[in-house]
Parts: sequence; C-alpha cells; structure tokens
Amino acid sequence: MSHVNARLTVHGRQLLVDRVAAGRPVAHIAAELGVSRQTAYRWVGRYRAEGTAGLRDRSSRPRSSPRRTSADREQEVLQARQALRFGPLRIAAVTGVPARTVTRILHRHQVPRLADCDPLTGTPIRASRASSNRYERTTPGELVHLDVKKLGRIPAGGGWRAHGRSEQVRGRGIGYDYVHVAIDDHTRVGYAEVLPDEKGATAAGFLVRAGIYFAEQGINRIERVITDNAFAYRNSAAFARAVADLGAVQRFIKPHCPWTNGKAERFNRTLQTEWAYRQVFTSSAQRQAALAPWLQHYNTERIHTGIGATPITRVSPT
Repeated sequence: MSHVNARLTVHGRQLLVDRVAAGRPVAHIAAELGVSRQTAYRWVGRYRAEGTAGLRDRSSRPRSSPRRTSADREQEVLQARQALRFGPLRIAAVTGVPARTVTRILHRHQVPRLADCDPLTGTPIRASRASSNRYERTTPGELVHLDVKKLGRIPAGGGWRAHGRSEQVRGRGIGYDYVHVAIDDHTRVGYAEVLPDEKGATAAGFLVRAGIYFAEQGINRIERVITDNAFAYRNSAAFARAVADLGAVQRFIKPHCPWTNGKAERFNRTLQTEWAYRQVFTSSAQRQAALAPWLQHYNTERIHTGIGATPITRVSPT
C-alpha cells in the first residue's frame, strides 16, 4: 500500500522512471504525473541507485533521534499515568515533560485513553466515541448546563468496592444519591450537590444555590440554562420560576441528542472518575463530605484539558 501522503503509487513511480529512461525531459513528465521536478528527480535517483527496490515506500522516521525522550523519562511518564490516571496536561505538571511529548509517549506505548478505562482500576473497559460537532459560548454565564447523575448509596461500613462482592455485602434496596450538577459553558466552572431526589422543587432549589455559587466565583449573570427533557426540568413550575428569578431563558436539548448537553455529561463522568470512584468510601456521608474539597480543586487547581487552564482563570483571566 502506498504512503498516505504520496502522490504516486509504486506503479506510477515506475512509469515515471521508464519515461525518463526513454529520453523525455523530467520536467515534462513531472507535470504529466502531477508531481514536482524535485520529486521526479528523487525517484529517478533512487531507481538508479537501488533499482526497483528504491521505488517502494520507506519509513519517514529519521535514522537517528538524538533529542528523543530518554527511556527513563518515558518510564516516569508511564508510571505517572498508571499511578495517577491523569491526562497529558496534568502528567506534564507532575513530571516536567511537555504535554505534547507526554501525548506522543502514551501513543507510542499504546496506552488507552482515560475515557476508555475503568475509573477505579484504570483497566480498559469500553470502546471510544467522539463527536466532531463542538461549540463554546464566548462569555461567562452566557449558558449554564444542568443535569442529574444517580449514584447508588453506600451501605454502612462500605459496599462491594470495600469488601468485594458477596451475599454479606449487599447494597440493593437502599436507594440512590442524586448528584445535581451545573457547569458554565465558557469557563467550565462547575458546581454540584448531593440531594435526596430529582423532583422539580429540588432541582429549583439547586439552581438558586448554583446561581449564588457562580456569582461568588465572578459569574454575576446567567443568561441561559440548558437541560435535558426530564420531567423536573420541563414540567415543574418551581423550576421555571427559579430560571425566571435568575433572569435567564430556559433551553432544552433535542430529544435523544444528549451530546447537546455534553459539557454536563462530561462533568458527570469527571465527578465519577475523580470523586465518587476515586477512592473506596465506607459510607455515603463520607463520599458526600469529599465533594466540596474536590469542587474547589476542580475549579481552582485542576487543569481542564478542554481549555488548557483551570476554570477559574477564564472568569478572571488577569
């Protein structure tokens, strides 16, 4: 198979050198075949030096790479990825290796993407899926995404993650914690609360407190709120009043198109990976107590790979 960027196949290169051997000018043949004169002379030179073998594709890799990252540094990056389960930007901050170099090292060693791995063990568990349709609002508060994520409550003393799966450790029937989340589209500043249900009045109260939180971070006005089509969002008078009290306009995603609310969905996954399942909790209360410190870390310390900075810096870039 020909090189992905090559203008000529091996057959085309043979045709080129045959026409040159017949005595025709190289410039004329290059024009006919759609390549430059330099390319034509290069293939003719390789054919004269190596014969037919010189017309085959060869690797573009340099014969030597004196500035390539050393094996020890590569192992340091791989060990950081395995121990911390961070992305390239955060691994770069820990190891001192540039983020783009970290990306190349991970690709070179065929390390799977974090999104394809179990958040607790780091073991690959799923195939990847990406969307090419991306957007971002230009100012803080222009659009805030809301969503709810259900997490199974943890039985007293810890569930199966702490003690393994057995009949003695059962979490069935104890219900769910409902994690309500809000994330600003432009800055990625996020807010979350663990609440007992996902009813309209509960979602309305969360939205009011989220608006207060965003104001404390410097996002003084929320212009639009986007949610999925859950009953609490679409049919609750209390939630509609909460949106109106903020002076915002409510928007809904197109049915069966969750990627429209993708920033909230991605925030949910980050919550699971870095908070809910990051360590083994022995009670729901212990897990809930760890949420506020993690949110502070997320907004002010953690590099968000989507924007290349911490979310709070987008509120106040200076």
